[in-house]
Amino acid sequence: MQDFIVIGGGMAGTSAAARLASLGIVTLLEMEDALGYHSSGRSAALFEENYGHGPTVELNRASAAHLRENGYLSPRGLMLVGAKGDANLFARDVDELGMATLELDEARAMVPILNPETVGYTAISGAAEDIDTDRMLQDFAKALRAAGGRTVTKAPVTTISRVSSGWQVTAGGEVYEARNLVNAAGAWADQVAALAGVAAIGLQPKRRSMARLPAPGGHDVSGWPMLLGVGETWYAKPDAGKLLVSPADADPVDPHDAYADDMVLAEGLARYEEMVTEPVTRVEGNFAGLRSFVADGTLVLGPDPDQPDFIWCAGQGGYGIMTAPAASQLIADLVAGRDPVLDTATVAALSPARLR
Repeated sequence: MQDFIVIGGGMAGTSAAARLASLGIVTLLEMEDALGYHSSGRSAALFEENYGHGPTVELNRASAAHLRENGYLSPRGLMLVGAKGDANLFARDVDELGMATLELDEARAMVPILNPETVGYTAISGAAEDIDTDRMLQDFAKALRAAGGRTVTKAPVTTISRVSSGWQVTAGGEVYEARNLVNAAGAWADQVAALAGVAAIGLQPKRRSMARLPAPGGHDVSGWPMLLGVGETWYAKPDAGKLLVSPADADPVDPHDAYADDMVLAEGLARYEEMVTEPVTRVEGNFAGLRSFVADGTLVLGPDPDQPDFIWCAGQGGYGIMTAPAASQLIADLVAGRDPVLDTATVAALSPARLR
């Protein structure tokens, strides 16, 4: 009998499995061919401590040391861009993100394609950094294996049953048993709970689409900050010499292997084009991921209040990559009965008990 079965091999599940491996024998089950196939592999992956609200920001701050000490962060910067009629929204975003305002000439020196005819307001945060998502995911997977845990891919879960010693899970035609079950199934987390006979948390997956564009105007975009439209109505991020542009959509959908909606993508590209001088003449590719939220928009971390050996690691929304180090540590601390680094109020705000 092993100690933990973790369902879901994205960043949430892999990091939780790695942390729990010091507490017992862990098996990580992933339905796809590889780890990080869905949302974790389709993220803009930017670290900005002030992005989010309340408990999310606390998780960001608690994750910072792990991200920096392991060399996962590299300079990027975040530039807020507002149209001439966006004064109120711009001021709100500047305050929430702790940004410094820029003169347009200063902003155009950094990003020369900004359109002086339409852009009215700009601000910058130099603290925003890129996250090496793939390396972080693989390092957590290595840590899991080094501690004696194992990863099983191509293992979709079909049944979950209560047994005298804990849980029995059938996945990929094989049967696994463990004392504790960790639900890190991303957009499918409520479905996993239903299989286990555990009350749902009201998870809603929302699609986020992305287009890959050639570098606009032939510019070297490698040193550009990420661009964010006020009110998060679009964003653009340099990536491997290209530019990723998103409409920042958040359309409710059922759990599935997400794909971009062409009309939504076109509308987002139009919002981006309004703020720049270089038109979009070619889209090299597009993709989408699912960001899953509960009603209050805050992560759900810890033992279920009714069935404490069923442990939630869900509701990451758009914050899963940057919060993973602290979120996974919190889960391990709660399971081990240790005092978490996070304060009591934050732990309570993240607990699944708040949703019952």
